[in-house]
Amino acid sequence: MPAPSQKDILLVTLNSTYQHCAFGLRYLFANLGELQPRARILEWTLHASPRNVVEKILSYQPKIVGFGVYIWNTTEIFHVVSILKRVAPEVVVVLGGPEVSHESENQPLCQSADYVIKGEADFLFRDFCQEILLQNTRPGAKFLSGALPDITKIQSPYSFYTDEDIKNRIIYVEVSRGCPYKCEYCLSSLDKLVRSFDLDLFLAEMDQLIQRGTRQFKFVDRTFNLSIQTSTRILQFFLDRMDLNLFLHFEMVPDRLPGELKELIQKFPPGSLQFEVGIQTWNPEVAKNVSRRNDYAKVRENFRFLAQDSGVHTHADLIVGLPGESVESFAQGFDALAACGPDEIQVGILKRLKGTPIVRHDREFQMVYQEHPPFQILKNKDISYGEMQKMNRFAKFWDLIANSGNFPRTTAWIRASAQQRTDASFFWEFFELSEFLSERFPESHSIALQNLLEALWEYFTAVKGGPQETLRDLLLSDYMKDKPRNIPAFLRQGLTETAFQVHQRTQGSIRGPHLPERQARHQKGSH
Repeated sequence: MPAPSQKDILLVTLNSTYQHCAFGLRYLFANLGELQPRARILEWTLHASPRNVVEKILSYQPKIVGFGVYIWNTTEIFHVVSILKRVAPEVVVVLGGPEVSHESENQPLCQSADYVIKGEADFLFRDFCQEILLQNTRPGAKFLSGALPDITKIQSPYSFYTDEDIKNRIIYVEVSRGCPYKCEYCLSSLDKLVRSFDLDLFLAEMDQLIQRGTRQFKFVDRTFNLSIQTSTRILQFFLDRMDLNLFLHFEMVPDRLPGELKELIQKFPPGSLQFEVGIQTWNPEVAKNVSRRNDYAKVRENFRFLAQDSGVHTHADLIVGLPGESVESFAQGFDALAACGPDEIQVGILKRLKGTPIVRHDREFQMVYQEHPPFQILKNKDISYGEMQKMNRFAKFWDLIANSGNFPRTTAWIRASAQQRTDASFFWEFFELSEFLSERFPESHSIALQNLLEALWEYFTAVKGGPQETLRDLLLSDYMKDKPRNIPAFLRQGLTETAFQVHQRTQGSIRGPHLPERQARHQKGSH
């Protein structure tokens, strides 16, 4: 195999999975100007061997290697940088990205690198490379930062999505940067100025992506529906091209859906829109603690519209561990949100992202976080460590059973069962199940679907004393909805031959379409 051509500049990162790609690196590459022919983007996943990554990097004989660092890859990149600087100390290593843009000086990763660029680096990285490669000098300071770049002068990255990217990976796009809200757990709260790209140019770029075969678009704008005029233009643009079977993902504020936006949303085919809706807490006092604004009456009204009058797939977020939120308070919020009818509820555990102002609550609410990525909260004044562990397991089993789409009818039955109780609570009904599953599966990863199916059957029939015939039908319908499978022996008992044949023929899925989780979910909160 021939050796790769020499490149002076390498833009490198480790993505969480192959389907994700580095949007930020493409921006840096697009804005390198005359140095662009001397640069290349290299991407791996977290599973790549650090030694192999360094070997590939050095095969290009680079002078500068820039790493994109996020909360999900900081440990792995530290391993890569440590090896790279030991075997090739002459290579200039520069770091950038959210995880190294704040509280940088004491981070071991930053200490191991030559330079760190803080904040948006569209132009700073270009200037840095020019100083080293064209002026033959080096910056005097290790930590570099500057004013926010003029967004009207940033070159777009979309032409640097490869044909392979378009065919196999998530295509990220953005029409604005920044966020007007001040949610204290979120990095976007630090950039209160919302800056927008030229909309005509942006739509022209989207048209080119469509012509190249892009059919799924994931908008990373923090608040897509902030400007109704802009959001309606974008939606109309894609609606006019819906004959191409497009799919769009947006992050939305939950209480801002005026009539003109609703009218447009209703025109989209079912399953073509996905809205990521950040609720985070249903407790007004907790929301106030973290400077979060929610008009809960509007939230209910808008969810009702989305569930009953549109074909939008909704993904709502809640956070465990916010200051002032107990498990009981979270349970009430979970039940309130579930009653609104979102297709998915993402239960996240609070993370202490570097630079976010939530640290101001550390003393009053006794917030204790783990010292290593992903910096999740371990306990606070209202939730003990043991309770937080249970909530971690609740979140994981909720994902495996409800959010995965593997057991939609069974999940609906759990909810219906909860409503029949005088102390009706969907949360506590599922919490009891998660406690049982935690005993059955001490490690909640790599659980085979049939093993999970058997555990559910045992719990609902042996532990809860549920109706076996009903539960057999529910579990088999879920288990065989995607493709015909052999019916497990523990579900065959009492199954008539006719019913057996019907279940063997069962096919088709009721799971709503959606994109895989965005890796940046762990780096910035949702609105």
